[in-house]
Amino acid sequence: MDTPFLKMHGCGNDFVVLDARAQALGITPARAGAIANRRTGIGCDQVIILESPAARADVFMRIRNPDGSEAGACGNATRCVAALLAAETGRTTFIIRTIGGDLPAETHADGSLTVDMGPPRLRWQDIPLAGEADTRQLDLAEGPVSGPAACSMGNPHATFFVPDLAALPVETIGPRLETNPLFPDRANIGFVQVLAPDELRLRVWERGAGLTLACGSGACAALVNAARRGLTGRRAAVHLDGGTLTIDWREDGHVLMTGPAVMAFRGAIDLEALPS
Repeated sequence: MDTPFLKMHGCGNDFVVLDARAQALGITPARAGAIANRRTGIGCDQVIILESPAARADVFMRIRNPDGSEAGACGNATRCVAALLAAETGRTTFIIRTIGGDLPAETHADGSLTVDMGPPRLRWQDIPLAGEADTRQLDLAEGPVSGPAACSMGNPHATFFVPDLAALPVETIGPRLETNPLFPDRANIGFVQVLAPDELRLRVWERGAGLTLACGSGACAALVNAARRGLTGRRAAVHLDGGTLTIDWREDGHVLMTGPAVMAFRGAIDLEALPS
């Protein structure tokens, strides 16, 4: 029997969304990888599986990368799931649970959505790093980049600040940095050019997914790390390859991310035909 799916994206960061709230779908790491394959599957940056939540949440969102690994947070996917819940219920506020914690989300009249990504985790052991380090400036270099700041937004991020993002060989240095021994769980690697105190340009090499058009948690990490370095204030527009997100690091420590969620198309797939 074919299983329905939705194809959605936030600023070009695209997802296949499967609804397993009524019954388990058996989305193994191998099946998630087959679905995400852009040549032989549907194609996406992450596979999103909606599951029945525990108490005090509206849904559990499981996030699978194309390599089958599981992510702890995805801000762009959270906005997409909130848009689906809004269409189902007519409500405007939701709690979306992930393995990294609960993410409150809110829809707005202009069609944008805001996700509370929670406070960043700034201690080296919470990111995590392999050993004690100053997370404002790590002793790490690869090719033309060095000295990133690091934090966790539910998943580990290292942010490099560069003078000319367009000249950077992200596809070459990104995978080497992702798997550097400093990051025992690997890391999302952000490359940022500061355009103004309230404006950043960002590209992200995502852990388990590669270079994507947008990364919501990476945009949050970019603003947090830029503010920690004194390069920006606590609110900025973050321009990614696929669009712009507004990031606000509130005085209470929580990081809010606002941006779009778009339905691309609906379809159906024979999951039993995929590798298990």
